[in-house]
Amino acid sequence: MTLSVRNVAVAAALGAALCTALAGCGGGGNSASGSGSGSGHEAARMGTPGTSTAPSAAASPGAPQAAGSSPAAAPPPAKAPTLAPGPNGLTPVFERAKQQTDKTVALTFDADMTSDQGPRAADGEHFDNPQLIASLRTLKVPSTIFMTGRWAEEYPDQAKAIGTDPNFEIANHSYSHHAFTSPCYGLPSLDAAAARADVDRAFAAFRTAGAVNTVPYFRFPGGCYDDQALRAISTAKVTAVQWDVVSGDAFAKDPDAVAEQVLTGVKPGSVVVMHCTRSAAPVTEEAVRKIVPELRKRGYRFVKVSELIGK
Repeated sequence: MTLSVRNVAVAAALGAALCTALAGCGGGGNSASGSGSGSGHEAARMGTPGTSTAPSAAASPGAPQAAGSSPAAAPPPAKAPTLAPGPNGLTPVFERAKQQTDKTVALTFDADMTSDQGPRAADGEHFDNPQLIASLRTLKVPSTIFMTGRWAEEYPDQAKAIGTDPNFEIANHSYSHHAFTSPCYGLPSLDAAAARADVDRAFAAFRTAGAVNTVPYFRFPGGCYDDQALRAISTAKVTAVQWDVVSGDAFAKDPDAVAEQVLTGVKPGSVVVMHCTRSAAPVTEEAVRKIVPELRKRGYRFVKVSELIGK
């Protein structure tokens, strides 16, 4: 990774347009200007790099069920591995497993909801995707769900069901889904103190919902970060998790195209970014049902991010 800013104007403009259309998006690459997750992470999912830091660091030690049902209480998971702090104590960044000969791949899903989208949910907009979660269970695909605290508050029963199912682990995608650096595709930005508090508030929302299988991983809204953002959350002791495969599922209407983009991009040790938000990513579940059997046919094994980081 490099500390220089690499602006890609066309992709940034696309990301801004998508965010404006959905009023609160996020998620891209390692970018100070952002990209697409959940409700609008698509620009960076298309590979828009920007100001970024991915410090090199070694890893420290560290049954399917019906949709919507809560499994029997799972025991607390073993301590999830994290990366050692980067230079000057910056939050470390993980994008792909260093062990790149083992044919493992992590499917990750951003459950996005911004702090001001409650009225839209009340009007019937679906920021959840229970059918996707049901399919992941049926297909027996271990997955990491990057959840905002606001999503957990809106869907506490689903957050608990996901967060007590050993098939899943819940990682932090902020509480508010506001930007941790600016510009970031039109997202409101947080200062350093607010950013640190936002991370804590999300973890608190998971606990309130009854989620047990939470891990100390964090994904920046919009995928936007810089050294200042990494410094702001360094005391949270989390590993920032990005990705190396852009699914293209945000706002997509063709599940075959999404599946093909993932299948073309996956390499051993890959992290794939997708979404768990029906209104913004309506074809994700169908795409997953195409992706999973094909990757298994190619010899891949699905794992959670914690297993990739632990390699």
